[in-house]
Amino acid sequence: MIDKTELDDSMSELYQNFQKYFEIVVADTAELLECVYRIRYQVLCVEKRIPGFDPSLYPDQLEKDSYDSRSSHVLLRFRPSGGFIGTVRLVLCDLLHPEKLFPVESYAPLDPALFDIKKLPRQQAAEISRFVVISQFDRRKVDRRGEDRRKQAVETDSDKRNTQERRSGDRRATPPIALILMAGVMRVSAKYNIRDWISSMEPALNRLLSFYGLNFNPAGPPVNYHGIRQAYYVRVEDVLKRMYEEHRDAWEVVTDCGKYNPFLSVNEKKY
Repeated sequence: MIDKTELDDSMSELYQNFQKYFEIVVADTAELLECVYRIRYQVLCVEKRIPGFDPSLYPDQLEKDSYDSRSSHVLLRFRPSGGFIGTVRLVLCDLLHPEKLFPVESYAPLDPALFDIKKLPRQQAAEISRFVVISQFDRRKVDRRGEDRRKQAVETDSDKRNTQERRSGDRRATPPIALILMAGVMRVSAKYNIRDWISSMEPALNRLLSFYGLNFNPAGPPVNYHGIRQAYYVRVEDVLKRMYEEHRDAWEVVTDCGKYNPFLSVNEKKY
């Protein structure tokens, strides 16, 4: 029998802190879905962290749209308080009407030279959207402030190494909420056999995800839609392979140590 202490010791500090402090909950009941929509209303309409959401359009204080009915939703619970602190959805292909567009196709210009969506197997594709975190847990605000400061001065090679070391140390200690929400995306993707992810996100978020090997490939130019956003695409298998080889601790979090990685080889599954 494997000793639990030995098993825990084999897991990275990042993964252990993820398990200690956070819980991923698939919102598969009416009550949980209401929590999803209330968090979105709080972040988008009250905190106004993304421009263009008018509170008067949601008198019930639930932010919903037409894509929610064909989406799978995830909530993130902070264990110490027991409260939900973030949510993300995966917009799935409408199996009855597979010709229906994904949200990004309606407002973001896609560059066929970068990504030809017509060749995408739509039933195995999904769009990541409504990626929101309540204010006090949103590390991206700190990242954006740091990015603005970095633009004002040219870093030396030593500065860059020190910055990378600090980021690496932070990552080992506390997993960012963006990484944990992607773990929720991975659980839903495994359930629905999703092989391709598309998304429209702030370039800053894609840069943050790149610290963990989770960066997406540009699929079109930046566009002003609820702020500056850009269309992105990535094959799930490619990003998980990169994480497994280069960012094993983050891979542990996103796949729950391989439990939600359908692309692992037989040998890797023994990990």
